[in-house]
Amino acid sequence: MIRVVVVDDEALVRSGFRLILNAADDIEVVATTAGPETFDTVRREEPDVVLLDIRMPEIDGLTVLRQLRALSQPPVVAVLTTFDSDEYILTALRSGAAGFLLKDTEPEQLAQLVRTLAAGGVVMSPNASRAVWQSHPGAAVDDEEAARLGRLSEREQEVLALIAEGLSNAEIGGRIHLSAGTMEDHVSAILTKLRVGSRVQAALLAQRAGLLATERCPESGR
Repeated sequence: MIRVVVVDDEALVRSGFRLILNAADDIEVVATTAGPETFDTVRREEPDVVLLDIRMPEIDGLTVLRQLRALSQPPVVAVLTTFDSDEYILTALRSGAAGFLLKDTEPEQLAQLVRTLAAGGVVMSPNASRAVWQSHPGAAVDDEEAARLGRLSEREQEVLALIAEGLSNAEIGGRIHLSAGTMEDHVSAILTKLRVGSRVQAALLAQRAGLLATERCPESGR
C-alpha cells in the first residue's frame, strides 16, 4: 500500500482527497492535517507521499517542506496549489518537492499521480508546468551549466525538454517511440551529464536554458 498524508487548511480539500485516494486499492490516506502538526504526524505515520498545501494561514507550506526534507528518511512531497502560476511553486521545486498538483485535478487522475510520486517520478502537468515557467522565468544558465547542456545529444535534449514538460518515462517513450529500457538509459545519462540529482533539478535547468519554448512543448493530451 502507498501511504499518504494530506496537508491542507481546508477541511473540504482534506476529506475530498481522502475519499478519492482511499477508493484506490493500493493507496491509503493514513492521516490528514491542517498544517502546524504536520511534522509530528509525518514522523509518526511514516508515509510514502505527502500532498502539501503550499499556502496555509498558520504555517506556510515552504516551511513545512523544509522540515520534512530535514528528516533522515523524508517522504516524497508534492505541493498542492489552486493556481498554476503560484509564485511559490518554483521555490518549492528548488527546495526538494517532487512536483505539484492543482487542487482541481480530475479525481480519476489523482491516484495515478500519487503512484507516480511513490515510484520516484515527477508530477508536473504539461499545461501547469508551462504556466509556471512562463510566469516566473529564472536567470539564464551560466557558462558551466551551458557546457553541461552542450554534452547532451540531440535526442537527450529532446528527452530533457519532455521531462521538464512533466511527462513520465512511459509517456516520453510513447511520444518519441523508445522502449522503457532505452528511456531509463537516456534519463540516467542526462542526470549524469548535467550533474543533477533528480528529474526536478533537470527540469529546472531545462527551463532556465529555454528548452521549454512553445515550439518544443506540444500538448501531452493529459
